Amino acid sequence: MADTFSREIAGRTLSLEVGRFAEQASGAVLVRYGDTMVLVTVCTTQPREGIDFFPLTVDYEERHYAVGKIPGSFFRREGRPPEDAILASRLTDRCLRPLFPKGFRNEVQVISTVLSADQENPPEVLSIIGASAALSISEIPFEGPVGAVRMGYLNGELTINPTFAELLTGKLDLVVAGTSGAVVMVESGANGVPEDVVLEAMRRGQEVNQELIELQQDMVRRLGKPKMSYAPTPSVTPELESRLAELLLGRVQEIFVQGAARGEHNEALDSLEKEALTALGGTYEKGSIREAYEKLMKSVMRTRVLRHGKRADGRAADEIRPIAIDLGVLPRTHGSGVFRRGQTQVLTIATLGSMSMIQNLDTLNPEVSKRYMHHYNFPPYSVGEVRRVGATGRREIGHGALAERALEPVLPTVEEFPYAIRLVSEVLSSNGSTSMASVCGSTLALMDAGVPIKSPVAGVAMGLIMDEATKEYAVLTDIQGVEDFQGDMDFKVAGTAEGITALQLDVKIKGIDFAVIDKTLSQAKRGRMFILGKMQEAIAQPRTALSPFAPRMLKLKIPVDKIGALIGPGGRTIRAMTAEYKVTIDVESDGTVVVGSSNEEAAQKAFRAITGMMKDPETGEIYTGKVTRIMGFGAFVEILPGKEGLVHISELADHRVERVEDEVQVGDEVTVMVTEVDRMGRLNLSRRAVFAEGGGEGAAPGPRPEQRPAGDGQRPFGGDRERRPDDSRGQRPFSGPPARGGGAPFQRGPNPPGRGPGGPRPGGPPNRDSGRGPR
Repeated sequence: MADTFSREIAGRTLSLEVGRFAEQASGAVLVRYGDTMVLVTVCTTQPREGIDFFPLTVDYEERHYAVGKIPGSFFRREGRPPEDAILASRLTDRCLRPLFPKGFRNEVQVISTVLSADQENPPEVLSIIGASAALSISEIPFEGPVGAVRMGYLNGELTINPTFAELLTGKLDLVVAGTSGAVVMVESGANGVPEDVVLEAMRRGQEVNQELIELQQDMVRRLGKPKMSYAPTPSVTPELESRLAELLLGRVQEIFVQGAARGEHNEALDSLEKEALTALGGTYEKGSIREAYEKLMKSVMRTRVLRHGKRADGRAADEIRPIAIDLGVLPRTHGSGVFRRGQTQVLTIATLGSMSMIQNLDTLNPEVSKRYMHHYNFPPYSVGEVRRVGATGRREIGHGALAERALEPVLPTVEEFPYAIRLVSEVLSSNGSTSMASVCGSTLALMDAGVPIKSPVAGVAMGLIMDEATKEYAVLTDIQGVEDFQGDMDFKVAGTAEGITALQLDVKIKGIDFAVIDKTLSQAKRGRMFILGKMQEAIAQPRTALSPFAPRMLKLKIPVDKIGALIGPGGRTIRAMTAEYKVTIDVESDGTVVVGSSNEEAAQKAFRAITGMMKDPETGEIYTGKVTRIMGFGAFVEILPGKEGLVHISELADHRVERVEDEVQVGDEVTVMVTEVDRMGRLNLSRRAVFAEGGGEGAAPGPRPEQRPAGDGQRPFGGDRERRPDDSRGQRPFSGPPARGGGAPFQRGPNPPGRGPGGPRPGGPPNRDSGRGPR
């Protein structure tokens, strides 16, 4: 029998249901909000031997049936998780990981499966709530529950759990997760929102979290299982700590005072660890020695910061490492920039493409495509290691998404800049804060590429050293690797001079309060402004011209009812133009057309051709076109893409022409005048009229009969049949059975008033209409 617990949140019911699904899991909760439903299960195994970390795995599974879709893959089933699902997995993981007890080494797996998605209420937050609830009622040790809520900022007001539509028009998308006493995780994208608004959104969100925590506590009181016992491994005794301190404390302190570069620093510490293993390995387990040594290093580093105000490299708490910037370092790319901060060095490259290069998304969210992409690569050489280079990892996807979110608010709109934009950040050297260096490098690359961004964006990673006993703490600006590894917080803040564009907070302790968050945001702003100043010294404004290797985009608007003419039957016209001019042509449903090419002249030619297509040819206008077909009664000439007319044999030249092939061949360029546009929109063209006006042609026609080399007498494929003796030049080719009682050609439908079969059309050459071949 199922048990359901529910609470009204922002005018909608959030329910937690237990006992209906997945009865063999350690804990299983079905979370529902609106018509979005997520099933979250947790399971555990015996402890894994020989590891020094907590083996937690979180998988977020999207099922296309949740929105009534069949996957678009070849096998029509879900495969590797899309980027959105990986980011949702990381989001859930970061909320839970700090709340497992230290020394717990049992493998834990959390699986969140989206069963139904109404495309109104985002499911990611439901995964966090469901995972917390499932862990809380299971036998797995967990120091929760955790509440999670999404906050928006629309029309100057904070909103709780905004819908997808509200997020699209709002200025803030912030997820805050917390326990009853502290914040454990924040993830946010924003459109230059001030720090005080972001802080207030966190406070409001944490208030809502208390309601969600109470809901889970009610469930635990009724359905919770007794927690399993476990033996923390490895165990560090006070005796081991004392002996290790006697052996190494002074030398560890000396290494931290020296403030050496990362490589030398790590080599010195590794050497001391080997010495400790040799000296104490006969008495204590190696795992315990390593654990004790980690605690000793951490204590030395943290004491130096809290007592002396000095960090591992000698900086003050709010001091930023030396910054170096290079622009345009790669000659053939569209834009590039190198941002270096201390030993962290990132090269970012900008590439511009046509709108046909946007990324199409096959996810459960309403968003179906995106034009801006940021990819982050972290090769092993960046930290001096040797390891297998394979598929992109979750960490790389997460860092790339964070930098992408930071830059998105300052990009020009498609109307202002009709390009797809891809940024790639290559981490060349890493000593902390590589994701925020990628943000800075992205700004430099975009400006070097000539992308008219609204404001430059910079990012800085903030750290925390806190004495949990006394609650004394220090907030660190621009943390390096050792401060990230041995510190208590990694708080990444990116933004412009006006406000925040992205946040990401992770903690290693049980959470932080709003006093720490407030101080961190204030200190991060000062650091961000300093970095922006350095960047603007290198490049104050985006370059006024694009790279000569970047595609040129020309945009025009055509009537919606002309889109079909541009595309042509089965896409024939647009494909032909793309091939002829070597351009890309993107057509939107509102009639917006973007022509792109790395050759500006080719783009201009295609642009003029499309412009001409949209104009209806008028009598008296002269065009240069290409012969597309030859019939016995004349030649068809394409004067504009998709628009062709007939040059009757009598209009081919200013002299008598016996055979059309004697005057022109398929593929010849000829100059013609529009002599008539009939009531059906068909064009009658004349080459003779151009000669009469003294005009020339863009290319010489085919050779005259006396100049043409002798051949086998065969006509080109598609030419007219041999003319019967009784045929006249003005008659329509035979296209059906003859009419009864005479030789008049077969005609469909009634004739226009005043005209008989094969009769002349007023104002035109004799039998002109009857001589038109199939169109």
